[in-house]
Amino acid sequence: MLHEHLKKKLDAISEQHLTRVLRAAESPTSPHQTVRNIDGVGQERLMFCSNDYLGLASHPQIGEALAEGARIWAGGSGSSHLISGHTLAHEHLENRLTEWFSPFIPHARVLSFSTGYMANLAVITALGDSEAEFFSDELNHASLIDGMRLSKASVQRFTHVNVSELREHLISSTAKIKIIVSDTVFSMDGDIGPLPELLRLADEHDAWLVLDDAHGFGVLGHLGRGALEHFGLRSDRIILIGTLGKAAGLSGAFVAAHERVIQYLIQSARTYIFTTASLPAVSHALLTSLDLIEGEVGRTRREHLLTLQNQLRVGLTNLINSHASLGWKLSNSSTPVQPLIVGSNDAAVILATELECAGLRVPGIRPPTVPVGQARLRITLCATHTESDINRFLGALEITANRLETL
Repeated sequence: MLHEHLKKKLDAISEQHLTRVLRAAESPTSPHQTVRNIDGVGQERLMFCSNDYLGLASHPQIGEALAEGARIWAGGSGSSHLISGHTLAHEHLENRLTEWFSPFIPHARVLSFSTGYMANLAVITALGDSEAEFFSDELNHASLIDGMRLSKASVQRFTHVNVSELREHLISSTAKIKIIVSDTVFSMDGDIGPLPELLRLADEHDAWLVLDDAHGFGVLGHLGRGALEHFGLRSDRIILIGTLGKAAGLSGAFVAAHERVIQYLIQSARTYIFTTASLPAVSHALLTSLDLIEGEVGRTRREHLLTLQNQLRVGLTNLINSHASLGWKLSNSSTPVQPLIVGSNDAAVILATELECAGLRVPGIRPPTVPVGQARLRITLCATHTESDINRFLGALEITANRLETL
């Protein structure tokens, strides 16, 4: 009975063209990566789907630092941070990140986590008690949404980046504790949230401002310190969550906030208290990653990313105009996340499949990850892409567009 029940659900997913397929990579993260096809055969693909924005995952200094960390710390941490798993490697990373974010958050302190998902759950569930109310952008990441579902707080959603609607919700709220929640860079659209306006509203209504900077950290700002540096924001109302598995090229996450917030998370955040601390070797290697991000390597690679973004957007705009009958749209993005919205699930699957046959991997993103009718190619750029890579992608997309117009 149980298996039949699940089979019906799986069949329904398949009929809507929403089936997800797990693929194994045979080589390290890179724009040119060997990935097994559905038959299990490894083939090189030109990848436009990684969040390794600065290309640090394959940087030789990262590999050397990780090996050095393993020589010093060997394997796992052995227990949770609060038992015996908190090592000097974790402490050094937290102290370094505290230095990074002290200019933006007075009396800052940083707490490290194993993943961004766990960091988001920690903040949202710990702060979201029965006296609180969340005010959440409708396109926030799933981990933030799940945290709100698990919390005891009430939730008001506002239309994406609609500051006026958010203001009305705040005015009408009678909650003792108000918490505005937003991504900084929205992961499926690539646009940057109106963070200065959100902070002004937080000041006006005595609210916390929780920001998920997963896709801004390392990419935005002169030194790569993310959205707070990009906008020059400073406030002890800000609770910043960042991930270290994207632009930082490794894994893990952190929360940067006023030291009292961090003290409270240590006492009450279940995803911090009840999980084994991350590998000390990774924390050790992340110090090298931070050096690269804020140094010449990071600055040069961020400049190159901007060049690639401009090249891609010009090419996609021309292609969309040339094939207007397809109804494709380009998201309003100024980041390495550049979605091409194609509409239906079928269109996204066909387009991704055609590109795969041409040797490129650009997965189609479909509901529930994005709203119904807004299926897309989520094109992500890495600083290790070249202008030739962009031209190859645009050429393959042009051939596919010509073929689709004849169907």
